[in-house]
This record gives sequence, structure tokens and C-alpha cells, in this order.
Amino acid sequence: MTSSQIFVMVTLASLLISSNALLTPHFYDKVCPQALPVIKSVVKEAILKEKRIGASLLRLHFHDCFVNGCDGSVLLDDTKNFTGEKTALPNINSIRGFSVIDEIKAAVDKACKRPVVSCADILAIAARDSVAILGGPQLFYNVLLGRRDARRASKSAANTNLPPPTFSFSQLISNFKSHGLDVKDLVALSGGHTIGFAKCNTFRNRIYNETNIDPSFAASLRKTCPRKGGDSNLSPLDATPTKVDTTYYRDLIYKKGLLHSDQQLFEGKGRESDKLVQLYSKSPLAFARDFKSSMIKMGNMKPLTGTQGEIRINCRRVR
Repeated sequence: MTSSQIFVMVTLASLLISSNALLTPHFYDKVCPQALPVIKSVVKEAILKEKRIGASLLRLHFHDCFVNGCDGSVLLDDTKNFTGEKTALPNINSIRGFSVIDEIKAAVDKACKRPVVSCADILAIAARDSVAILGGPQLFYNVLLGRRDARRASKSAANTNLPPPTFSFSQLISNFKSHGLDVKDLVALSGGHTIGFAKCNTFRNRIYNETNIDPSFAASLRKTCPRKGGDSNLSPLDATPTKVDTTYYRDLIYKKGLLHSDQQLFEGKGRESDKLVQLYSKSPLAFARDFKSSMIKMGNMKPLTGTQGEIRINCRRVR
């Protein structure tokens, strides 16, 4: 092999190595070994105050990663000269937990004696800790770390890239595929709806107009979600909204998915998503395995690393 051929091969190999390769679970081991325990402590305290916040922190990470990668852009506030993602349609009056992220940032910077932990990494760690606290040690996984924070955000990308609860199965598949995620990732990550609540306006059409829904389940939901008004009334995403378990998948089999997009995962006709729903409904271990794998995969979408972006002092604004 000639030297020019070797050079070409090395160049191609380097191009194939994504920025994810720079992420490591040990990123803060030397610069601030206290970082991860401090984050877990704040998350645990927040969940003790309000169990719903665990679902909110998980959702923040998802909504961050699906818009131009896991870069902390979802946390940026609008200013006179800057429009962030918080007021995008999928986010406005929907995502929450920002004050907890502020608490984590303050605590971890104090412990580290300087701002070395990125807001993007805080989102990834807080999501993992929330799931493990509400679901047990079998749902703990090593988060790859070393993300840096974006200096920009995109309201239009948030409007385009975040899948709404009205999406059909084919739309969900297409959306996840555009982010490098497959059917297994879609079904496993949707299991994040094992915790948390949804507002009436996100499922009203389903409980009044759809047929692939258990009649008694729909009737019970109508008590808290009238045809008109009550848009912000909350209903649990599954029967155990403060516990990470496989109830979400069992609900889908019995046509008790709260959101239209949830029920789309199970049609009962033997497609791949049906088989995965059935598997996860019976096997908590299979769900835990695939959920953790998909969370790591999602968390590594287009991270900023090295000298890209910045480490914010305040998660709500760029330096």
C-alpha cells in the first residue's frame, strides 16, 4: 500500500469518527469529581418535593436533543435581541423544570469552584438520575459527557423537529429517522411516557373522536377534559405516572394510550413496533436495556465538543 493510499484511508477514518467519540463517562472525574453526586442530590431533592419534576427533567433533555442536537439550547431565554426555543409551539406552556436546572447549575459550580459543567451535560445527567430515582438501579446508565453549550437556538427548528402528539405512526418513524433513530429507539424512548402528565388540549381529540381507544378509559378522561375549556387540566400518561415501569406498554395493548402518538405504536397487527410493545409490557429487563441504549444514542446526537460553543455561567443566557 502506497503512502498516498494510507493517507486517504486515515483521512476517511477520521471523517467517520463523529464528535461523539470525544464524549466519555469520565469527563469530569479529574476536573470535578463532585459534579455527578451533586447533580444527583439536587435532582433527588427536587423529586421529593414534586415527583412530577422527574418527568419534566427527562422531557427537557428530549426537547433539547431533538432540536439541533444536545447542546442546551432549549434552556436559553428570549431577550430583546434573541429568540430562543421556549416559545416554539411544542414548548410553550409545556416544558418546565428550568428552576431546577438553575439550582443544579448553581450547586455544581459551587462544588467545582468554577463553571466547568455544561448545561447540556446537566440536562443529560438530570434525565438519567430522574429515571433511576423513579425506576430503580436497573435503569441507571453511564451518560457520556463532555458536551458544550450552544450560543444559538432555533425556534423554527423546534417547531419543525419536535414530534407533536398528533403524529401518525409513519410521521413518527420519519421524524425519528431524520435524527438517526430507528423503530426500536422510537418505541423505547416513548417509554419515557411511563412518568408524567399531559394537558387536556393534547388528548381531547383522541378521547372524543378516535375509535382505537377503550370506551371506559375515554369516558373517565372526559370527566377532567371537557369538549370546551379546561385545556390545562392534567391526566397521567399511564396508570403509574410517578414510577418508571412497563405500565405504559400494557396500557397501549389495551387501547389506553393517552396521546394519539402513543397509541400509534401499537396496532396489534404484528409490525415491529407491536412486537416491541408486547415485549416491553412483559419484560421490564428488556425495556430497561433498550431504553438505556436509546437514551445514550439520543444523548449523543450532534453534541458540541472541544472548542465548540461554550460552558455557560447561567444556563438561561450565553456569555
